[in-house]
Amino acid sequence: MKNKEKKPSICNCLNLRRASAVITKIYDEKLAPSGLTVSQFSILKHLKLLGAASVSDLAVKIRLDRTTLVRNLKPLEAVSFIIDVSQKGTRNRELQLTEKGIEKCIEAECLWKDAQNFIEQKLGKENIEKLTSLLSMIESLGA
Repeated sequence: MKNKEKKPSICNCLNLRRASAVITKIYDEKLAPSGLTVSQFSILKHLKLLGAASVSDLAVKIRLDRTTLVRNLKPLEAVSFIIDVSQKGTRNRELQLTEKGIEKCIEAECLWKDAQNFIEQKLGKENIEKLTSLLSMIESLGA
C-alpha cells in the first residue's frame, strides 16, 4: 500500500507542501551519514561558494528569511563548521566556513548527489526539467 499513488488535494498549496516534505525527507535521509540536514548542507554549500558572506547576503542568496537562517546557523556554529569573521564592534556578522566546515561540506556533497540522482531516477530527467521550470514560475509569483 505504501507505493499506492495518493489522491492529490484540491489545494495547490497543500500539494506543494506534501511534495516538499517528501523531498526534504529523501535528502535528509541520504545526508544522514554526514550528520547534516539538507537545510544545513545548503548553508554550508552556499558559504563554500561565496567565501565570506554577511547573514543578510546569505539569506538573500539562499532565498530564506533572515530569522530562519539565523536559527539554522546556530547548530553549525556550535560544531565549529562556521565562524564569524567580522571585526569586533561591527553590527553585521560576516560568516565563513572553517576548515572543518569545508571538509564536512565536501563529505556531504557526494551524499547530496546521491539524493539528486535518486530523485532523477524516480521521476525521470524530462520530468525534473519540467518540475524545475514550474517551481521557478511558482517562485516568481512572489516577486
